[in-house]
This record gives sequence, C-alpha cells and structure tokens, in this order.
Amino acid sequence: MTREDNLLIRQIAEGNELAFKMLYDHYSPKVYNTLISYTKNAEDAEELLQDVFVTVFNTAQSFRSDSTVSTWIYRISVNKSLDFLRKKNSSKRFGIFASLYKRDSAEIKYESVDFVHPGVKMENKEDAKVLFSVIDELSEKQKTVFILTQIEDLSQQEVADILQTTRKAVESLLQRAKANLKISLEKHFPERGNSSKNTSQ
Repeated sequence: MTREDNLLIRQIAEGNELAFKMLYDHYSPKVYNTLISYTKNAEDAEELLQDVFVTVFNTAQSFRSDSTVSTWIYRISVNKSLDFLRKKNSSKRFGIFASLYKRDSAEIKYESVDFVHPGVKMENKEDAKVLFSVIDELSEKQKTVFILTQIEDLSQQEVADILQTTRKAVESLLQRAKANLKISLEKHFPERGNSSKNTSQ
C-alpha cells in the first residue's frame, strides 16, 4: 500500500480529512495493538492512539519518502509509548516517595495485573499475563524489538527501519531479549525449565 499511503499523506498535508480517515482506518488496529503491548491498559492505549494520529495529521507536511508511511507511523507509536512509560515510571516513583509523608494521598492508577493482550488466545491467557509482566523488565530497546517482531510480527528489517538502526543490531537485541525473558520466565515456571533440561539429556 506504499503508493496509496504516499498519496494519502500528501492529501492529509493539504488538510484532506477523508484521506486522514482512510489512513486511520487502515493503520489504527495495528497501532493500537502495539500501544497496548506497552501500556497494558486499554484506556491509556486509546489516548495514545489519538495522540499518534494527531501527530500524523499535524506533521504530514514534513513526511519524507525516504521511509515508508508504515515505518513512520510505527516510529511515532514507539516513541509515544516509550515517553508514556518514562512518565508513568517517574510518577510511580514520586507516588511511592509521597506516600511516605502522606498516607491519605490520592491513589495512583497503574496497569491491571490481570492484563491480557487482546490478540492472545484464550488458553494462553495465564501465560500471557506473566509474559507481559516480564517484558516490562527488559530495556527499552529490547522491549521494543521483542514487541515489534514477536507480538506484532514485523520483520527484523522493518524494525531496523523503524528504529533507524541495522538489521544485525535488531537481531542482537532480540537474542538478548529472548535470553533475558527465558531467565525471568524460568523463575515463574521452574518446572518447565526442569522438564526441558531433562528432555535434552
């Protein structure tokens, strides 16, 4: 859809609202899935979704065709998501600090511990809860590479384009992310780690 996307972006830059709706309808489900993988909260993901496409509309004039529209939108989505997590973590630290001095302070709302990604199959829901909790322990780059390649099913080259890095760097980050996740998951499911060791002997 590259040619059509480029045409839509040119029309959006001229203020064409119908072109904007067409682009939104095509990309919003994919963007939402990416956002909720970071936020683990539907309300926050919806707000970020609006924020992403407001940015798309307002900056359409500055879009350069040296990358695809898809890559550009994903890049905006990832940056918005990471900014959201940084702010949330900062607020969380402040909330803990403030509670030392004020016991009756307003409750700060964070993601539900029961979060399950909407794309996860029913029988995998319990495992998914644990998986997304340990994904949060990864570094920003490892988390992004894992989400985009393993959850959003983008190719390593597509992710490299989004992050403006090399495919080899993405491959390395993915290997480290998987290794770190394996260590964390074995703590949650020690019996699975033992069974895999037994079968390999």
